[in-house]
Amino acid sequence: MPRSGAHNRGLERAMSVLAVIPCLNEAEHLDGLLTQMLGDQTYTKLVVADGGSDDGSLAIIAQHQARDPRLKLLDNPDRIQSAGINRAVAQYGDGMDWLVRIDAHCLYPDNYGAQLIAIAERENADAVVVPMVTRGNEGWQKATAIAQNSALGTGGSAHRHLSKGQWVDHGHHALMRVEAFKQLGGYCEQMPCNEDAEFDVRQTKEGLRIWLDPAPAITYFPRKSLGALARQYFRYGTGRARTVRRHKVRMKLRQLIPVGIFCALCAVPLAFLHPIFAAPAALWALACLAYGVWAGIKAGGGGMAMLSGIPAMIMHASWGAGFTAEWLGNRAGDRPKYGLQDEPGDTRV
Repeated sequence: MPRSGAHNRGLERAMSVLAVIPCLNEAEHLDGLLTQMLGDQTYTKLVVADGGSDDGSLAIIAQHQARDPRLKLLDNPDRIQSAGINRAVAQYGDGMDWLVRIDAHCLYPDNYGAQLIAIAERENADAVVVPMVTRGNEGWQKATAIAQNSALGTGGSAHRHLSKGQWVDHGHHALMRVEAFKQLGGYCEQMPCNEDAEFDVRQTKEGLRIWLDPAPAITYFPRKSLGALARQYFRYGTGRARTVRRHKVRMKLRQLIPVGIFCALCAVPLAFLHPIFAAPAALWALACLAYGVWAGIKAGGGGMAMLSGIPAMIMHASWGAGFTAEWLGNRAGDRPKYGLQDEPGDTRV
């Protein structure tokens, strides 16, 4: 794929920027987010792709639409983020240079869009990704945040920790060129999650360059219950398995470990034959609990903060279970469905 001349065109005219917010029942965060984003004149259009919210989100959007014509509401009947962003680009992407992805469950720095474009032009990058710092207010959300901000919870993933700017093969999606997004077919709508990582595989295969920059890092609020966290990470594991199978990419050690942990847990029932079968899972659990206490103390918290090893264990086991279930249960793989494909049956990679 030839690289776009959009970087050079930016010297001749103002950039046109499409920002998209996938949304499903995000009333708790949406009002403040829209106020902040509409205060940034970088965005030519700001589209909320709503998957059928029934918690008051639509009323909040309508209030902001009455004050700013740049804000558009788009129905997303498929409900998943990949489809919502694809629909927004299909309907509003013509003539746009940049696509900014905004997630309703996060806090963003001021002038987020302007920062991203300045970084892309400075580095001559095709895409910019950002780190996520997790914040929890209380209860299990607080414990989960500590786990996700630690190496125990994320395996040292670069986009989960503040670091120096660098070229990467994946990160939390922030800015992409609309032209490249369209040419690659957009996100795969067979991916209910992990669509960003799958897209990044296709970007890098085409020689497009992804820059991770810590300056516009965002704040993410994790799930408030352990059950919701388990379901989320099961989906993450499923999505990663689809990406690995489809593109035959090599897994990193931090991705292999949760699969091994799940296998160790599956061996626990065999402990009635010999205790050795339970030993790996027991050692893992003890290590997580001990690390969680240390991480909680290091974070300056007590109580729930010191239980961060429990969410970490749930993340490991659920991710491993999701990956294994998809890998063994869907051996034939899946047919890609790129929402912006040129013609039915297109299976570009």
